[in-house]
Amino acid sequence: MTDKHTQAEADQSNMQKDPQDWVTGDEPMTGAQKSYLKTLSEEAKEPFDETLTKAQASQRIDELQQRTGRGKPQGDGGGQGDNDGSDGGDGGGD
Repeated sequence: MTDKHTQAEADQSNMQKDPQDWVTGDEPMTGAQKSYLKTLSEEAKEPFDETLTKAQASQRIDELQQRTGRGKPQGDGGGQGDNDGSDGGDGGGD
């Protein structure tokens, strides 16, 4: 049985993992990533590459969030985690 502290550390370490180290990083991007990346690409007036892997899509999302100002939690200006599309969200617009 894991205690809350151990689980919190595990949850946090998963959020900090470099996309290049993801076990499934070479798989095609998720539907959520694809949808969100397409939206960000349109807003940034950048080309959308639907052939990216999960890891590449995550990195591209980070880049485009910086350009568009999206994805920053109010108050701290930080990122949203690993962008692997597994958070259950639809990855769509606001």
